[in-house]
Amino acid sequence: MFTIGPIGFTAPWLLLGLIALPILWILLRAVPPAPIKRRFPGVALLLGLTDDETQTDKTPWWLMLLRMLAVAAVIIGFAGPVLNPKTEVAGKGPLLIVADGTWADARDWTARRDRMAGLLEEAARAGRVVSVAVLTDLPAGEAQFLSADVWQSRLGGLEPKPWAPDAAAVAEWADGLGDDGFETFWLSDGLAREGREELLATLEDKGAVTVMQSPRPVLGLKPVQIKDGALQITAVRSAAADAAMVTVTAIGLDPAGVERELARVEATFEAGADTAEVALSLPPELRNRISRFTIQGVHSAGAVALADDGLRRREVALIAPHDTQEGLQLLSPLHYLKQALDPTADLIKGGLEDVLPANPDVIILADVAKLTEDQKAGLIEWVDKGGLLVRFAGIRMAASDLSRREEDVLMPVRLRAGGRTVGGAMSWGEPKALQPFPENSPFYGLQIPDDVTVTSQVLAQPDPNLAGRVIAALADGTPLVTRKEMGLGQVVLFHVTANAEWSSLPLSGLFVQMLERLAISTRQIAPSAEDLEGTTWVPVRVLDAFGQLTDADAMAGAKGEDLAAGVVSATMPPGLYESDEQRVAVNAVGAQTVLETATWPARIVVEGLNVARETLLKGAFLAVALGLLMLDILASLWLSGRLFGPRSGVAAVLALGLLAFGDHAQAQQVDDEFAINATAEVVLAHVLTGDTQVDDIAQAGLLGLSDVLFQRTSIEPANPIGVNIETDELSFFPLLYWPVTANQKIPSKEAYAKLNRYLRSGGMILFDTRDGDIAGYGGQTPEGRKLQQLALGLDIPPLEPVPQDHVLTRSFYLLQDFPGRFTGRDVWVEAAPPDAEKVEGMPFRNLNDGVTPVVIGGNDWAAAWAVDNAGNYLFRVGRGYTGERQREIAYRFGVNLMMYVLTGNYKSDQVHVPALLERLGQ
Repeated sequence: MFTIGPIGFTAPWLLLGLIALPILWILLRAVPPAPIKRRFPGVALLLGLTDDETQTDKTPWWLMLLRMLAVAAVIIGFAGPVLNPKTEVAGKGPLLIVADGTWADARDWTARRDRMAGLLEEAARAGRVVSVAVLTDLPAGEAQFLSADVWQSRLGGLEPKPWAPDAAAVAEWADGLGDDGFETFWLSDGLAREGREELLATLEDKGAVTVMQSPRPVLGLKPVQIKDGALQITAVRSAAADAAMVTVTAIGLDPAGVERELARVEATFEAGADTAEVALSLPPELRNRISRFTIQGVHSAGAVALADDGLRRREVALIAPHDTQEGLQLLSPLHYLKQALDPTADLIKGGLEDVLPANPDVIILADVAKLTEDQKAGLIEWVDKGGLLVRFAGIRMAASDLSRREEDVLMPVRLRAGGRTVGGAMSWGEPKALQPFPENSPFYGLQIPDDVTVTSQVLAQPDPNLAGRVIAALADGTPLVTRKEMGLGQVVLFHVTANAEWSSLPLSGLFVQMLERLAISTRQIAPSAEDLEGTTWVPVRVLDAFGQLTDADAMAGAKGEDLAAGVVSATMPPGLYESDEQRVAVNAVGAQTVLETATWPARIVVEGLNVARETLLKGAFLAVALGLLMLDILASLWLSGRLFGPRSGVAAVLALGLLAFGDHAQAQQVDDEFAINATAEVVLAHVLTGDTQVDDIAQAGLLGLSDVLFQRTSIEPANPIGVNIETDELSFFPLLYWPVTANQKIPSKEAYAKLNRYLRSGGMILFDTRDGDIAGYGGQTPEGRKLQQLALGLDIPPLEPVPQDHVLTRSFYLLQDFPGRFTGRDVWVEAAPPDAEKVEGMPFRNLNDGVTPVVIGGNDWAAAWAVDNAGNYLFRVGRGYTGERQREIAYRFGVNLMMYVLTGNYKSDQVHVPALLERLGQ
């Protein structure tokens, strides 16, 4: 391809025609030979007469220039000019494409994959063998150099990972590249890290290396901490550039259990600074709901900071049988508990009847032995729903008959009568120390101080279940702390008092650590390696490279030592890890992480990721030529004196005709392009409402549904299109998704006529009022009332809720419900004919062969279907497995709907099976 600056030519040989322009200029400017002069006396009679029409003997230079420019534009146009043409650099030999594939790549992974696709396409044309490697997910064995088309088929499966490459694994892989040479293209994530120089040296030994790296700084979010009662948010970037501002959003569950944005704050990077800090003050109730913090607009694991128990202040109710008099606080059963819990938890005061309605996280009963029937029933219900009941012994419990003959439902074990005293004035033994905590104990790994001893306790009655419920014991094996599960909650009993009367445990730091391990209090700093040593943490939810939380499924647990180190890897991805009801977050960007921009030697060619899009200029040059020719016609008419006068209308009509032809050609070109895009493949369309957010959700929803249709059915939709019902042709689309908003305009008469023609010709409109969470069917919401107004001008038949035997329930999947992001709403379709009766031997009626022209509901299907360009869900649907199942049913409804639209009621033809069989029998 011949190029001149940013313009290339697909047929450059046509440019030789420009050489003929000077010759054409000379020919057109040539003056014919002067005529021979002859005197004629009668010419005197013509003197004084004027000619209404004049004609110059030479063409003016400016008109000649106009014509030359028109001819030049035609020649250049047919030469195929292209703006920003792709320049292919011919390469030889094998090609290695290396991508870091980290979370820093996720934000522009599509651009990186496009660059890899371009490299593979060029290699395929050149017949080069290629190997592709992602450093975070290196293949086993040596690098495989295969044909480019093989890697093109595998390219869609390459995804970044939320961790950095393992330097040792990368070095081992580089050693196995062999002795043969190859050219390397390295798609860098832009961050400096260990092992880059060694890998670069190895690749340079094999051949030329070209690096592709985005100039944009990489953004990250450090773990959020509590400082002076506020949330301290720290954003970091890889390059200390100009001043910039980022928006950090706090995401969590609202009171209805729906995930949403709970708060947002702006963090500002000063000029030359790589860190931005901001404090966010929230009430404890709102802060406890936060599950993660994200940098708005940055889709990567590094831009997400997960919240764990370290940010959540639990609500703890402390209840004792009596209050200690002033001056005797040290003897109070609750004194040491208050000292241990007040810095990290919200303490609730009052009686049991007062605290139960507040639904605290933990209730602590200090030497409370007697409960009324109402109190006992309330506590049982509260624990069954997930509450943690912690009980401490004392003289009242030892003297009562609580859990003596049979185990009390609110006690983990049966107790012996009386108590046990050791090391006192009236006893023979020494005070008892604690034995090391067993591996199945939540206290496993805690160091026991030598000065922690027990002098009195209540004893547990031997029982077959006793051994499995002991989580702490004295040196002689007698239980010190016992626990049992009850419904979704737990009951824990300390066999000593909560004050220092029976033991020195409340005086030690071990007491605070044990409360932390039981998740009674929270930590404001990350657990240390000593705290986590010997523990195993099970992943609950993990982050992918794009910053999306997914269920951990059957992933193996992580060691406490690795968790404390906080180094994410394939065996310990970023996410939430749980052990004994305590959760710890592992983030892609740690508290000590420094993001530093990768620098490359001057000898290395560094390119950007974005490539200027090719733009064909042929149409533009031909349009310019047409315009110049129109000006030439007008100028010629003016020079001849015919532009004005009785015959000037001809010129005007001619000029207007050319203008109209140009406009018509341009409009025809636009219309043709729209028609080609809409009819080349099956295309789903949504009605543009004027609300940008709603339209974007509709576009993303139809994109997600198109992907599912492509994967599961023979339908292979193209990208969805937004249509303007006032100007666009609707007949190209089998289905229109119409999200109803309260403020959208009522269509014009022409638009209603177009919509009615569309419905009568077999099209279908899916109306979605998106209010299924707050209203039943009808006009009780602004969207519902707007739907009634929109429907007035449409030719809609009588409607009914989808019957159980409707074809929509079985066109592809067997369905009973049609949920979207919401459930519980009726979905309305065209009513069945009055004479539709069930056929003998068939489970459904003999319905008509038409397709309902409208489907009306309010379950917000687009939000349930919506995905981004990477295939990640944009909106949460329900909670846990139930929510994922609801999303799956929503997709199945979309598949059924499209099958129903494209195939009609073919499923109902089964009602004719008996007649067909009878005819075959004849």
